[in-house]
Amino acid sequence: MSDYPDSVAFLGQWGRFQQVVFFLLCASIVPNGFGAFNLVFLTDAPGHRCSVPDVGLTEDWRAAIIPVQVVNGNQQLSRCSRFRLDVVRNLSAQGLVPGRDVNLTDLEQEGCVDGWSYSRDVYQSTIVSEFDLVCSEQWKLTFISTVFFVGVLLGSFFSGQLSDRFGRKPVLFLTMGVQMVFTFIQVFSTSWIMFTVLLFINGLGQISNFVAALVLGTEILTGHVRVLYSSMGACLSFTLGYMMLPGCAYLLRDWTSLLLALSLPCLAYLPLWWFIPESPRWLLSQGRVEEAESIVRKAAKWNKVQAPLVIFQDYTVQNPNAFDLLRTSSIRITTLLLCLVTFATCTGYYGLSFNTSQLHADPYMSCFISAAVEVPAYISGWLVLRYFPRRRSICCSLLLQAVSLFLIQLVPQTLPYLSIALEMLAKYFVTITFSMMFAYIAELYPTLLRNTAVGVCSTVGRLGNCIAPFLITLNTYVLHLPYIIIGTLGCVAALAALYIPESFGQPLPETIQQMHKRERWALYTEF
Repeated sequence: MSDYPDSVAFLGQWGRFQQVVFFLLCASIVPNGFGAFNLVFLTDAPGHRCSVPDVGLTEDWRAAIIPVQVVNGNQQLSRCSRFRLDVVRNLSAQGLVPGRDVNLTDLEQEGCVDGWSYSRDVYQSTIVSEFDLVCSEQWKLTFISTVFFVGVLLGSFFSGQLSDRFGRKPVLFLTMGVQMVFTFIQVFSTSWIMFTVLLFINGLGQISNFVAALVLGTEILTGHVRVLYSSMGACLSFTLGYMMLPGCAYLLRDWTSLLLALSLPCLAYLPLWWFIPESPRWLLSQGRVEEAESIVRKAAKWNKVQAPLVIFQDYTVQNPNAFDLLRTSSIRITTLLLCLVTFATCTGYYGLSFNTSQLHADPYMSCFISAAVEVPAYISGWLVLRYFPRRRSICCSLLLQAVSLFLIQLVPQTLPYLSIALEMLAKYFVTITFSMMFAYIAELYPTLLRNTAVGVCSTVGRLGNCIAPFLITLNTYVLHLPYIIIGTLGCVAALAALYIPESFGQPLPETIQQMHKRERWALYTEF
């Protein structure tokens, strides 16, 4: 049996067919960028304080009814309490002046029993102001984010198996449709529970769409174009959507308009069904040789080259399943190590991405800076994949990320911009790792297991996404604790990466036997 790249070598690497596949798959990934991080704006809490009904208070008492608190050494009005309204109303009716006739520190306080007043300086509305998710209800915000990432986790797991069973292309468009439809339906949420349930279903299609597009492009494209797509093309498309998000949020400052703007343009992707082909590699793995040859012959016409009479010879059908990822000790160890590295990478990437509030007072600028850092990171990731071995590159980027985070603890509070620079340096290195990991996983596993392997590793990585919202809240207890945890995970993952087989300069394995040979070779490799 000849290898797939050899069988289709007559097509070339960068003809019209490959260009169409490359750019259309990149376009299909763009919505994942703004879909993954729209919670940054949807769940952001506007400035707020207790609402005070019009009960005939004097101007002095209306201004003084909100207590002043000291937070991090700064005085600010309380967001979650006020002086008891009935007491203040009696004092106001007696003509007493707050601070002169009455010592405010002696007055009893109460919660915001009449609701809250929200600032509209930054947002017209978010789901926080829509459903009053503040003060005692603030825990729901972290819960909402976690539910979304649980959906992403389950979607990554099941979409990988569905893709290996029914094909790359159907799962790509199914997950794209789920993401579009349920983002649109969220606009009509009447409670935070309804919003959360719809968000969970949205999460099922979120990263699953990215994984399906990544694997489809990795299997259709060959040579240096495959590396370019899997490292920089797909990832930069994700970042493009991420960078578009703050601009959309700035122009559309209420949550319903933002969701509409992020969902409706996805309708333009539906006609891509007639232009994006199924993976010939997957068709061959299913014994559907005629369909695979039909796609390649069409590609030959697009590229204006002559196809041979018989393109694929002696292809045999195998029927492995997800348990083959754990069946032998060598492949089992590789799978577990990849899961560990992916978990640490996703925890660091999403933890730092959602921790944008420290970058700049303007949340739109903060989000844009965090996204813009990824552009040079993905370009660097592509160059590393192009010219350097995988495992040592991943090990180095994880260690440099950890060092950057550990150094933040040594920066004095008088140099806040140095802390920001170190955090963005850590984001740069973890993004490099993020861009390499999925390409690395796809290179290690055979065609029949490739999407399942990427899906399983992605699922474990999404556990890191789930804990990221909780992780960044730990800075309320110990300021640098999130950085310490992320940095320590990076060090552990860097050590694990050294024991993963190398795939640099080697063709994609077509069978489990080819992967076994690579695994056995790795056991004797000196690091």
